[in-house]
Amino acid sequence: MVAWIIDFSARNRFIVFLFMFGLSAAGLWALRNTPVDAVPDLSDTQVIIYTTWMGRSPDLVEDQVTYPIVTTLLSAPRVTVVRGFSDFGYSYVYVLFKDGTDIYWARSRVLEYMNQLIGRLPEGVTPQLGPDATAVGWVFQYALVDESGQQDLASLRSFQDWYLRYWLRSVDGVAEVASVGGFVRQYQVNLDPAKVLAYKLSLSEIIEKIRMSNSDVGGRVVEFSGVEYMIRGRGYIKSTSDIEQIAVAVNQNGTPVLLRDVASVRLGPDMRRGLVELDGQGEVVGGVVIMRYGENAPEVIDRVIAKLKEIAPSMPKGVKVVTT
Repeated sequence: MVAWIIDFSARNRFIVFLFMFGLSAAGLWALRNTPVDAVPDLSDTQVIIYTTWMGRSPDLVEDQVTYPIVTTLLSAPRVTVVRGFSDFGYSYVYVLFKDGTDIYWARSRVLEYMNQLIGRLPEGVTPQLGPDATAVGWVFQYALVDESGQQDLASLRSFQDWYLRYWLRSVDGVAEVASVGGFVRQYQVNLDPAKVLAYKLSLSEIIEKIRMSNSDVGGRVVEFSGVEYMIRGRGYIKSTSDIEQIAVAVNQNGTPVLLRDVASVRLGPDMRRGLVELDGQGEVVGGVVIMRYGENAPEVIDRVIAKLKEIAPSMPKGVKVVTT
């Protein structure tokens, strides 16, 4: 057989040349178009369900959130394993499918079975599907560095959460952009126990008053001189002064008791459990880009870098993105 191949190749050099040329062209095409990962993805097809129930203990989260989700998904088609993990205020459920199962078919089946949980979970608890990515989808990481000293960590985190993250999520092949580091701003109401007791108020009443005061309401229209005017009530909270003006009760003289009369309102950071430091120079705000399932990692990274160059003029003054 070997002798025949050698004899055939010697007699048909042109055919052998065409065959080698085609093989080389196919190899070059595969080199440029085959999806490449730094670490081969050998994991099973899986869907992650993430649920938050802040302030609750792990055993309570396990009984009222994780357990109902796990038992519901056990009967889903092509499911091999369902694993549930409960933490303080969080629940994670990993649903593993048989080899060869399409990731988007699996996500659709999970969503169908999650509809059975309506009314079985605690009020206000809404499970969410994780991004359509894999465990090796972490392809790009960056940090926001302020060289001017004009931006604090809270401002950088707000810019990352409300602007930069969505710009990068619009890049083709990006499944998720996670924010890390910095401080998340929040309105903080600090009650004075003596004043609250003097006005005979309860904590639940004050919370309900604040919640009801943070909304817009719409009415109908009023016609005046042939022109219709829309009626609406403006009520969204936009500053600490808006919260301070919320009426929480009425005193004996009929005068409204405002929130500022029983509490102090300020803008402060949310609780956090970690931080991000860059090269020993101090804390920074960063982001992690997660690649979508089946994408080509080098191409996604190139698109992200190109997007960062495109939006560079829109960055706050003195702030730049550093690849980490």
